[in-house]
Amino acid sequence: MSLHLLALDASSSACSVALLRQNGADRECLARYEMTPRAHTRRLMPMVDELLAQAQITPAALDAIAFGQGPGSFTGLRIATGTAQGLAFGLDRPLLGVSTLKALALQAHRRFHFRYIVTALDARMGEVYAATWHCLNDSVSLEQAEAVLAPEAFSLPEDETDWVGVGSGFTLWERFAATVQVSMSQHLVDMEPRAEEMAWLGADDFAAGLGQPAHLAQPVYLRNNVAWKKPA
Repeated sequence: MSLHLLALDASSSACSVALLRQNGADRECLARYEMTPRAHTRRLMPMVDELLAQAQITPAALDAIAFGQGPGSFTGLRIATGTAQGLAFGLDRPLLGVSTLKALALQAHRRFHFRYIVTALDARMGEVYAATWHCLNDSVSLEQAEAVLAPEAFSLPEDETDWVGVGSGFTLWERFAATVQVSMSQHLVDMEPRAEEMAWLGADDFAAGLGQPAHLAQPVYLRNNVAWKKPA
């Protein structure tokens, strides 16, 4: 299979774009990442243009577009969704929304080979966006559903697994329950979601036929979904 998939993300203080190119079993990913607080609108499309120029392709060569659908910054999610929708409408290409928390888990797995990961992003108002994942061989499986909740309300599955926490939500480390803290061997607060992992995840979703029309794409805010439960 031949594939050119563009991914973009503006869910945090960072702004990032990535281009995954596949030819048969061979895959490569070009990526750009910038810390651009309050400058996502100004930088996102120029970064896309720069990346396509580097790859020496035009937008018409793209087969699909992935974007960080959330959770994350409300403003950033709207910017990423609107930009992705605009590109998809203009090119008549499918869209793939990718969870920022899942992309963060994949990043931690690929960089550090962590297997049992808690991803948590600062949701402001004293809350975090959080989920737990099992990662193996670049595959990411959801363990506990994504939710927004106070750190004190977060809990882990009842097993003896050695969990690792990643994401800005762990700047609130002292507010997590003692039982959660003792179950984590470490926590890394300086990791943000990136378009690079969204490209890898989006390519798998595209191969599975999960692309959708541009008008159906929606950000995932989670603010009105506070349940913390294991998925069915």
